[in-house]
Formats: sequence, structure tokens, C-alpha cells
Amino acid sequence: MLVIGLTGGIASGKSSVSKLLRNKGIPVVDLDEIAVEVVKPGSPTLKRLTMAFGDEILNEDRSLNRAALGRLAFENPEKTRLLNQITHTTIRKVMIFRLIKLWLTGTRCVVVDTPLLIEAGLYKWCGLNVIVWCTFEQQLTRMLKRDANVKGLTEDDARARLASQLSLRAKLRYADKIIDNSTECHDGTTPMEAEVQALVDNLKHDQSNPLDTVQWLVNWLIPPIGLLFGLLIALLHRKKLDIQHKRQLLAEKKES
Repeated sequence: MLVIGLTGGIASGKSSVSKLLRNKGIPVVDLDEIAVEVVKPGSPTLKRLTMAFGDEILNEDRSLNRAALGRLAFENPEKTRLLNQITHTTIRKVMIFRLIKLWLTGTRCVVVDTPLLIEAGLYKWCGLNVIVWCTFEQQLTRMLKRDANVKGLTEDDARARLASQLSLRAKLRYADKIIDNSTECHDGTTPMEAEVQALVDNLKHDQSNPLDTVQWLVNWLIPPIGLLFGLLIALLHRKKLDIQHKRQLLAEKKES
């Protein structure tokens, strides 16, 4: 099973790409959706968050106030790390369970949608990394337009949240494919939609290859071989990314 890592930055358009992929029949494991599930009222994860950040992160009905938590968690790197430590273990367990379930049902490719694909090191275990890109200014503008009235987000809040994540420019080094969401066509569509369609077409083309089909069947029917093959692909992909990073660093040094 090909695991495709999908990431971007806050308000970069990652969720739109994820929705397009779902609509085109590609299964998506959305870690943001899982993150909502694991902090429902009464959950162990919400209790740990309350102990770490106080009752001020709760609404009157004892549900999580995300704006309040974000304001506290993103005010400095130490608190951001604390938030990640509390939530990441539970989220990863649910993610692994869903991936195994998809594999057992014969799914040939799946998208793991997460804003922290790079920061959490999950990119190392994906066969393909896709990054949705736009400029920092576009991220800030879109974030404020989306959340200012609904969630009470201020510009300072938005900048703090953006600063808490690796910049999109830095994430590009880890990309096998970049989906550009920085421009809009005259008819209101975006190049992003065409790029997503091209990605889906490539996946379907690979799946129609007889040799790839035989390989997938062997990996699926004989789990130990499938596991070893998956690990091999992940290691080769990681090596490819390491080489890519070194070349980019050398190019940047020459330019400077």
C-alpha cells in the first residue's frame, strides 16, 4: 500500500486538496479529524491538556476551547512542544489502526493528511510526500479571513501559530510533489485543481500496470513480504530525500 504524505501550512489549502482527493476516490486519513476526536469531553487526552494548561482552555460545557488552547500553546516553543507531546501519541495510535484497517481491506494507496508531516518525522515513512504551497502573506490573510470572526483570532495569534510551524519554504525541501495554491485563474478555478487531477491520474496509471498489480497482490497476500517491501521503499525514499537536501544546500551556498 502506497502511503502518501500530504502537508502544507495553516491556511495554505491543504484541506482543499485533501477534499479533492477524497472526492476522486482516494482514501484519506486526516490527522486533524483524529485530533478533534481524541479531545472530546471526558477523554483522557482532554484531561491531560486541562492539567497542563488549566481550566481556561475549556468552554462552559467542558468541551475544548481551541482558540484559548492555541493562544496558550503557541505563545512559546516550550508550550508548543508540551501540546504536541500530549496529543501526538494518541493521534498516531489511531492513525496506525486506520492504516492497518485500510491495508487489510486491500487498499492500494492512502493519503495521510497532517500539518506536521515534516516536524513529526512522518514524512520518512511515506512513499510520496506532497506539499501544498502558497506565500506567507497569503497564509496570514486567509487565516484571518477564515478565523477572525468565528474563533476570535487576532493577527498576533495568527502570526504566533504560523511561527510555531516549519515555514512552507523550508518544507519544500521534503517534497516529491508541490501543489501550487498561490494563484487563481480568470474563471475562478485554480491550478491546484489541475495538479490534483494529474496526481490522481498518475496513481491510477500506476495501479493499472500489470507488474505493479502482481507486486501489490504478493505484498497484500503475504504480509511479511509486504512489511519488508514497505520498509525498503521507506528507506530508499529517505535516502533520496537526503541526497536532495544535500544538493539544495550546496546550491544555496553557491548562490550566497
